[in-house]
Amino acid sequence: MGYEKSDATPTKSGMKVERTSDRELVVTRTFDAPARILFAAWTTPELFMRWWAPRSSGVPILSCEMDVRTGGGYRVEFGRDPAAAMAFYGKYLEVIPNARLVWTNEEGADGAVTTVTFGETGDKTLLVLRELYPSKEALDESFIGMEGGMPEQFEQLDALLATLGADAVGA
Repeated sequence: MGYEKSDATPTKSGMKVERTSDRELVVTRTFDAPARILFAAWTTPELFMRWWAPRSSGVPILSCEMDVRTGGGYRVEFGRDPAAAMAFYGKYLEVIPNARLVWTNEEGADGAVTTVTFGETGDKTLLVLRELYPSKEALDESFIGMEGGMPEQFEQLDALLATLGADAVGA
């Protein structure tokens, strides 16, 4: 699979994916937006719902609840039928506004701990997403559907960021 590479060759969008160990995946990508706007897109339910689910999957986000604070929780439900929705949920372990988010993925025993950092330089922000899994097998399993999905998610995020002005995120 494409994510098995360890040379972290960037994709055409500039996204780099590196498997740094048997249990950790690191994704880096620069976005044309200040950290505060990018952070808002990751932590405001109304904005998050506009970019997180890859449109090509045909599986929309039905609901998104976020209590973005250390110790707070989140729950995102996907599906076409609310009665049969898939849920992703967990807790925020660390929240540093405009700089860092760390959360658990508790929908299964093999859930990762995800860390996202936002490093601003000028009008651009380097986003680094790290996922640490409990086992090699759990990381291997996570690749199913991820290879095409994450680049599409980030393209959707680019489109959203292009539409957001400073007033849209309370700047």
